Amino acid sequence: MSDLQNQMKQAVADAAVNQIKDGMVLGLGSGSTAALMIQGLGAKLASGELKNIVGVTTSFQGEVLAAELKIPLLSLNAVDRIDLAIDGADEVDPSFQLIKGGGACHVQEKLVAARAERFVVVVDSTKLVDRLNLGFLLPVEVLPGAWRQVKQNLEGLGGHAELRMAQRKAGPVVTDQGNLVLDLKLNDGIADPTALEQTINNIPGVLENGLFVNLADEVLVGEVSAGTAGVRSLEKRLS
Repeated sequence: MSDLQNQMKQAVADAAVNQIKDGMVLGLGSGSTAALMIQGLGAKLASGELKNIVGVTTSFQGEVLAAELKIPLLSLNAVDRIDLAIDGADEVDPSFQLIKGGGACHVQEKLVAARAERFVVVVDSTKLVDRLNLGFLLPVEVLPGAWRQVKQNLEGLGGHAELRMAQRKAGPVVTDQGNLVLDLKLNDGIADPTALEQTINNIPGVLENGLFVNLADEVLVGEVSAGTAGVRSLEKRLS
């Protein structure tokens, strides 16, 4: 990753932390930009700049990092609200529809985002696209005993699906919920995210997919201008 991309990620993470206020219940996202946000939150709690914060994490990765930084945590079942959720995305279209799940955490990420009063997405400018799924594959979490059946059904939608394989262990990626992930590439990308999300989730054996439809309230984009990293808040284009 380039130094400029790291600077973009840091700038947007800092901008997200600045939205956090004392007493909030926070949804703490997954991935590299969200990790920088969690680190920034931990520093503000340690210095006393922020107080009475409780986090709800979206992955084991975030849970471990938050615990190291002594950020108080509760489970999703233990909170009656989430004031603000901050998370990254793998792709963002002009209507704020997202693909998430590059880290295979999208089930818990979607639960937290859907519960939040406000969901802020933090990305660098490379994640902005005109149409979803032309570049990034759509993750679909499936029950282990049904992956071949689901793969066939997904490919019937007009594309190709592959079982996601682990990089540093033999065999497939196993999610935090103990399931497998099929990565779907549709021939023409995703023209209607709302319809496709429902179609995929109605396939027997599917737990959840990585389309986040009508959940994001704000997208903070890290970008470089004249060699300096800054942050832009996007305006949603109504579809």
